[in-house]
Amino acid sequence: MKYSIIVPVYNRPDEVDELLESLSNQTQKDFEVIIVEDGSVKPCKDVCDKYAGILALHYYVKENSGPGQSRNYGAERANGEWLIILDSDVVLPEGYLEAVDKSLTTPLTSIVAFGGPDAAHPSFTAVQKAISYSMTSFFTTGGIRGGKAKLDKFYPRSFNMGIRRDIYLELGGFSKMRFGEDIDFSYRIVEAGYQPSLFPDAWVWHKRRTDFRKFFRQVYNSGIARINLAKRHPGTMKLVHLLPTVFTIGVIGLLMLFGLGVALYCYGEWLDANGLRPTDNMHQGVGFVFCVLALLPILFYSLIIFIDSSIRNRNLWVGLLSIPAAFVQLTGYGLGFIESWWKRCILKKDEYQAFEKTFYK
Repeated sequence: MKYSIIVPVYNRPDEVDELLESLSNQTQKDFEVIIVEDGSVKPCKDVCDKYAGILALHYYVKENSGPGQSRNYGAERANGEWLIILDSDVVLPEGYLEAVDKSLTTPLTSIVAFGGPDAAHPSFTAVQKAISYSMTSFFTTGGIRGGKAKLDKFYPRSFNMGIRRDIYLELGGFSKMRFGEDIDFSYRIVEAGYQPSLFPDAWVWHKRRTDFRKFFRQVYNSGIARINLAKRHPGTMKLVHLLPTVFTIGVIGLLMLFGLGVALYCYGEWLDANGLRPTDNMHQGVGFVFCVLALLPILFYSLIIFIDSSIRNRNLWVGLLSIPAAFVQLTGYGLGFIESWWKRCILKKDEYQAFEKTFYK
């Protein structure tokens, strides 16, 4: 067997159904599917049973230990020459495996690991499309994540990652990190002397989160993971990884300037109303200038996001929703980064101590 597709699952039976349906429609048929139920309260066994006679499907249940360890559990039981790691919230176009197969058989190549991009399906909600835009746009962190138009090297992510089985076992699979474990694994692949390849044609539809609150928590954890990754892999922190934090500090500073402007304006109004000084409007004038200076950069950035997303998605409503999505994505990541920097670099806590209550329950 050539491919083993490994999917860790935690309380997402509906998503697994959509993923398995897309796998049943693949034009390339030489693969097995390994579903690893990671201590779910809402298991997907009934969903998997639907596809038992359609796919070479293996369903396993284990205690919760996080996605990385669940992937390792599946890899130990895999039979394929290549392991393909997918998240449960992706859907594959019917030519996905065919595109992988074609890229792997290109002459004069020696590929041991690969990854592909993600996109929003036309059926996704406007919020999902806006979130997808915020995660892939060059104007947010799409350049940091790597790809054709990239600011950093390409490192495969767990929503769409492949690696030769022997290399996976040689490297010991995923670590026990709860967040950032896929980037950690990609770093270890590179540190072992291998270079992951980008397969542009092997893309997936990626649902991500369904609302901004869940999305904020996801990117907040990603910001935390960035410091943990830098501690595990010295030298991997690049200037581009600081951009969301710089953005976050900048937004906070602009909001403080806006608040000061409003306070000055209101104070001037209060002085006038109580006849405590000549009505020269100095406080109102300075306050108005501060408010304008604070709002202009935010409005300009929002306009860029709106125009770019509206054009890419061909939808003005998605373009409008992309504005809060971009701010949630950047500031969530930035705030998580700052918290992790404070706990890991200033308070000198180790990875487990710093986030025992949130990650390592």
